[in-house]
Amino acid sequence: VQLQASGGGLVQAGGSLRLSCAASGRTFSRYAMGWFRQAPGKKRELVAVITSGGSTNYADSVKGRFTSSRDNAKNTIYLQMSSLKPEDTAVYYCAASHWNSITTITDTDYDYWGQGTLVTVSS
Repeated sequence: VQLQASGGGLVQAGGSLRLSCAASGRTFSRYAMGWFRQAPGKKRELVAVITSGGSTNYADSVKGRFTSSRDNAKNTIYLQMSSLKPEDTAVYYCAASHWNSITTITDTDYDYWGQGTLVTVSS
C-alpha cells in the first residue's frame, strides 16, 4: 500500500482544513487507517483512527474538532479539522494498519506510512 497525504497549509486559529490521504492497492478497504502528527521537538502522536467499517477513535486533544472519514471506493481517507489552534501545528501523516481496530493507536502497529503534510496554524 502506498499512501499520499495532501491538503496541508497555513491557516489562522479558528479556521478549518481538510486533509486527504490517497492509497494505492486493492486491499485498502481492509486496513485501519490512522492520522498521526509530529510537532517540532515532540514525539509523533496519534490524532485519529478509522477502521475499515468507519468506526473512529480520536485523541482527547482533537475530540469535537476533528473528524475522520473514508471513502473505500476512492481509496481515500479524510481528516476534517475545525477550530484549529496553534498547538495543532505539525506535520500530519496518514498510515495503514492490518490491525483493523479503533484500539490501533500505537505507531508501531502501522505497516505503511504516507510522506506527511505540514499544517501551520497562526495565532
